[in-house]
Amino acid sequence: MVRLSVNINKIATLRNSRGGHTPNVLEAAINAERFGAQGITVHPRPDERHIRYSDVREIPAHIHVEFNVEGYPSHNFIELVKEVKPAQVTLVPDAHDAITSNAGWDTVKNEHFLREIVSEMKKAGIRTSIFVDPILTFVEYAKKSGTERIELYTEPYATKFPVSKEEAIKPYILAANLAGELGLGINAGHDLSLENLKYFANEISGLLEVSIGHALIAEAIYLGLENTIQMYLERLK
Repeated sequence: MVRLSVNINKIATLRNSRGGHTPNVLEAAINAERFGAQGITVHPRPDERHIRYSDVREIPAHIHVEFNVEGYPSHNFIELVKEVKPAQVTLVPDAHDAITSNAGWDTVKNEHFLREIVSEMKKAGIRTSIFVDPILTFVEYAKKSGTERIELYTEPYATKFPVSKEEAIKPYILAANLAGELGLGINAGHDLSLENLKYFANEISGLLEVSIGHALIAEAIYLGLENTIQMYLERLK
């Protein structure tokens, strides 16, 4: 079964809109695990507009599932990750002012930079995943960085899915097949939802983990967090 990692950034966004501790980010992480999530994902940004560095430090001591920290590998981010030692760090090429992730790495242009970061993470005993578009050359060069996994950026799939799911999935099948041949583990995330997840998971050979935040938290407003997580897990069976 593909593992579900719940991204709780949107919980932090709501909290920060009013200040204080409501809704409580730590409680959300604990409850997501209690409701069946097999991982918790956070994506701290330099301005801490949603997840704060203090959240990243607090959460690991209170959960037992896999902790995944996403972000651009700035000096401060790398030092935070080395301090917290999550199970996985996902390297994302976000600009500092990006509203949300909107592209994967150009692993050709950034080959040496990524190789250095991956090496540093390996020395710290942290598994690395590199966020990439489903472009074969980028998958190939991700392997050259030494990373253990890639995370396929799935917004283009989600956008095209209502028009033609067969066309939407094609580049992801090719990218996943190549990743498997290269010995890379495969994660996926961004705009996956109750509507489009099952087809994606069924079609992508070797898929290990999906990281889902925005859609899941939005759907939980109507359906409840526990029910929504259970519905996602059902899609992944």
